[in-house]
Amino acid sequence: MADSQSNAPLRADAGVPTSGVIHVRTRLTADFTVISNALAQRRGSAVTVGVATYISSLPTGTPVSITALCAHFDEGEILISRALRELEAAGYLERRCERTPTGQVRTRTFFYDVPGGEPDPDPSGPPRPPKPRRPRKQPAAATPAPGAAPDTVETPAPAEVKTEEAAEPEAKTEAEAPAPLTDADPRAIAVLAGLRQVDPRLVLSEREAARLAPAVTRWLATGLLPTQITDHLTARLPADLLVRPVGILAYRLKETPLTAPPTGSPETPERPVVLKMRNCDGCDRGFRSAGHSHCRDCRSQNQLPAIG
Repeated sequence: MADSQSNAPLRADAGVPTSGVIHVRTRLTADFTVISNALAQRRGSAVTVGVATYISSLPTGTPVSITALCAHFDEGEILISRALRELEAAGYLERRCERTPTGQVRTRTFFYDVPGGEPDPDPSGPPRPPKPRRPRKQPAAATPAPGAAPDTVETPAPAEVKTEEAAEPEAKTEAEAPAPLTDADPRAIAVLAGLRQVDPRLVLSEREAARLAPAVTRWLATGLLPTQITDHLTARLPADLLVRPVGILAYRLKETPLTAPPTGSPETPERPVVLKMRNCDGCDRGFRSAGHSHCRDCRSQNQLPAIG
């Protein structure tokens, strides 16, 4: 009996996908960058992933300011700055302001392959001491027999090391916490609370208002009116203001204006007294005098006309 045959198409190989992307892998030995899948597959803006990939591929020391990134990408300053803020909020980017030995202030940018990693120590500075390794929990030692010499040396309890390490972040958090809203200047709070009447997007929480209130107080101390500060904070805001407005408001309040001059006008110098014009009784020539009836020439020559 003949074998049965079928004209149905053969089933595709199970190892090759029938849809989606098919990778054509090439082994790279130079000019490549290793990026974690968490960063490359990050949900959200494609500009943020592109900026992060570009920064990861740059050599150490390459400028990554907004101006430098705008010169490389077609996007403008708003999208580039937003991407940097998203990377900074996610823990991939950190910007530190440091003072050099000469007194100048510079901004150093650290980019982490994995959020929370530690940057390499500064080659020009002293070596950073290694972090103390957390000791492993040891099982309880057996009670030695009576008369037996102990063969161990007492060491500090691990709980003490853990307590010292945990106390430093708590103190830092208390130092960075803003002052309570009740301690803020009421005039500054009134200015911040009235911003939403000009632009409904400028809604601030109590914590954000307490953070911005000291800067507004300094502006008021320079002699500016609340309406002038409101106009400065609400002028030319971006149309796509999608994030919390506290960042852009803090940036606009970062520099304190000059103190206004005194309101009183400077004293004007005294004007010289203008004497009254009169005619000389002797020669009928006009001259200015406070009380003389004859001009200087007539008085010096004593040429007075006879009367009668």
